[in-house]
Amino acid sequence: MKLAQKFHLTYCSNIHPGETWEEVHQNLATFLPAIRQKLCLNGPFGVGLRLSAQAAETLEKRENLMAFQEFLAARNCYVFTINGFPYGVFHRARVKEEVYLPDWKDEARLDYTNRLARILSMLLPDEPDLQGSISTVPGAFKREVRSREDVRQMARLMLKQVAVLHALREQTGKIISLALEPEPCCYLETVDEAVAFFQDYVFNPELLQTLVDELGVSPAQAEETARRHIGVCYDACHMAVEFEEAADALGKLKAAGIKICKFQISSALKLHFKEGDGRAEETLLPFAESTYLHQVVEKSQEGLVRYIDLPEGLAEEARARSCPKRGREKEWRVHFHVPIFLGEMKNFGTTQDHLVSLINFLKSDTPCPYLEVETYTWDVLLDEYKTLDTASAIARELAWVRDRIHS
Repeated sequence: MKLAQKFHLTYCSNIHPGETWEEVHQNLATFLPAIRQKLCLNGPFGVGLRLSAQAAETLEKRENLMAFQEFLAARNCYVFTINGFPYGVFHRARVKEEVYLPDWKDEARLDYTNRLARILSMLLPDEPDLQGSISTVPGAFKREVRSREDVRQMARLMLKQVAVLHALREQTGKIISLALEPEPCCYLETVDEAVAFFQDYVFNPELLQTLVDELGVSPAQAEETARRHIGVCYDACHMAVEFEEAADALGKLKAAGIKICKFQISSALKLHFKEGDGRAEETLLPFAESTYLHQVVEKSQEGLVRYIDLPEGLAEEARARSCPKRGREKEWRVHFHVPIFLGEMKNFGTTQDHLVSLINFLKSDTPCPYLEVETYTWDVLLDEYKTLDTASAIARELAWVRDRIHS
């Protein structure tokens, strides 16, 4: 939906299980009318489309794409962003670190994202100032990047993607950007790491020579093209888990001239406790489920400590019980997307405060108008918090954002 005459607000359809195009289409046919009705929305409704590689291959067929265009037009809906992060199965199976595969060292990631770009170029409305985005993995899972050459390979493939997006702009007049999504324990984890990667690799004159040669442009034009077609997806949950303050993070990206292509409106778990007091195990163990990776960032007077998954952090806390020096004050932030309308949960809090500060910032300084609610963990959320049906929960999240934008 369009808010305050400048924001485009949607939700990401990755909340709905379904890897085939038939499943994705059925989910949209079921949920879009229900959500629209609950929001009392009559105007255009944006769609944040999640397509697996399998679904994308099916949708790109001409007859399917034309049928989907008709589906959107009949419902006054439009697609302005695609979640191209999960390549394969994303629900009801172990995902964990495999969600990053194929990563940006692999040509398969490029081929998949190129297909998404072609699809989006056909779905994105031809409207002035409306741009599209494809959110994607932040390079790779950090431990899978073993050399400088791995980093150069990721940048090279991303610049090949830029060349495709440039060609689509030349053909259609539509601007689509690749949006790298920093995430805990990935190669691009913090804003500082993202800035360094863009400056040292993506905008590196040596690597940009690929665009110079392929597009027949000057080095300055090649850099301009790269800055137009590649940037970051700012996921509020991820940034809050990393203890990144929104205004500071956005200031760094702006100073480095890095495009923000999309904001994912999301919230994480937050817990204050004393080391070894058993509170972390007692309250967070039920969230240590087997489908998704739930990275933990711990903050104490000694700085930040990171755990790749919640069970690892809980095991460390269990060991701390026998340590005579236990008792340090700690705060954990856990990468578990929770409903954004919950400021508090049983025995612990959420990072909703980070989200509120982000929205307040965007109301006065809007580096990007594209907002996508992304609470994909509905299937694995504890039953005590699933007090609404899925459509009602999505509508309540969208209404929560709408109310704060308009306040």
